[in-house]
Amino acid sequence: MRPNSPWRIRDFRTLFTASALSQLGTNIGYVAVPLVAVAALDARPGQVGALATLSTIAFLVIGLPAGAWVDRLSHRRVLITADLCRALLFATVPLAWWLDVLTLGQLYAVVLLNGCATVFFDVGSQSVLPQLVGRDSLVQANADINTLIAAGNVAGRGAGGGLVALLTAPVAVLVTAGAHLASALRLTAIRQTPAAAPAATPPGQKAAGLRTQIAEGVRHVFGNPELRALALTAALGNLGSAIVNTMLPVWFVRDLDLSPGALGLFWAAGGAGLLVGARCARPVATRLGYGRTLGLAGLCFAPAGLLVPLVDRGFWLFLAGAGWFLAMFKVGMDNVIGVSLRQRMTADVLLGRMNATFRFLLTGALAVGAAMSGALGELAGVQATLWVGGVFMATAFLPVFLSPVRSRRELPEQQTHNTAA
Repeated sequence: MRPNSPWRIRDFRTLFTASALSQLGTNIGYVAVPLVAVAALDARPGQVGALATLSTIAFLVIGLPAGAWVDRLSHRRVLITADLCRALLFATVPLAWWLDVLTLGQLYAVVLLNGCATVFFDVGSQSVLPQLVGRDSLVQANADINTLIAAGNVAGRGAGGGLVALLTAPVAVLVTAGAHLASALRLTAIRQTPAAAPAATPPGQKAAGLRTQIAEGVRHVFGNPELRALALTAALGNLGSAIVNTMLPVWFVRDLDLSPGALGLFWAAGGAGLLVGARCARPVATRLGYGRTLGLAGLCFAPAGLLVPLVDRGFWLFLAGAGWFLAMFKVGMDNVIGVSLRQRMTADVLLGRMNATFRFLLTGALAVGAAMSGALGELAGVQATLWVGGVFMATAFLPVFLSPVRSRRELPEQQTHNTAA
């Protein structure tokens, strides 16, 4: 094992296994919840779009203050509490279904509150990682975590489609609840992680308030041309994928009359692309340079997103699946390299707020994309909506490609805190 390998650290191994359980639950729920709405509650495209919007809108509402809150709290407690909340919320869905009282209103409430818990889990997990492994192991740790996320896409979404086909969608949601509960129990094995030490306050000045701290994180991201380009590219990519993913359950199950298993396998193909991209990111970036790898991956693979709207029966299903794989391959590379760059460009004291700003933009783009998808699905039709999403996916790489990021060969040195940033 290499001296700087994150796997030598017990707490990283614990976080990794807990994240594996959480990712499994999240991806099963990703397939199962919209299929509950479509198959059990006969939801229309606009209602499916509303469901997807509510699942991510929390990042727009509380995403920025969550970063400042996480910077003040024990990350371990944040992660455990978030997973327990998600387990409880998802457990209410099969219970209501068995009692024959399940409604779209309840699904809306569950995904909204689950989104709030996910805000804290995502920001907390990205902020605790540098504390657990150190800066020198960040690239490998991010590669391993993103490989896990990609594997969760493959296994979780494939399993989600199979569970829905075999046991019905509400039972699959119960498995989601169990996976989050298991993740919370596993996280109790991590040692207590203190909040980051606040920046020293000059004598005679008041400590910065919540609004000032949030603004500092936003300025840090948008004041740095490289961080700004990384954020814009990722946000545009998420916007496009949300537009596509929101309508896929309607297109597969209602319009093409394909099985939930086929939808799960299609999504799993994208997860396979994420997996391969995440594993290729580090060796390719070491050879070509970090910024050049991001630029070339976007130029070569992002246009494959235009194949996804061709999805239909037979040959077209496989062609669209290949396009989805290639588009997600690019995202997998972006995730490893982009997260490593932004963590190395940010001091520990700002990690929570930097991560929250990114999550606000990236997951907020998912909420906006889902809302756009539902509206376009009602007004222009499902396939036209898929084309809009495909165009966004194909062009999202441009902010990074046209920015200073493209010329960066090495990871930056660790940053120190600067309140004027």
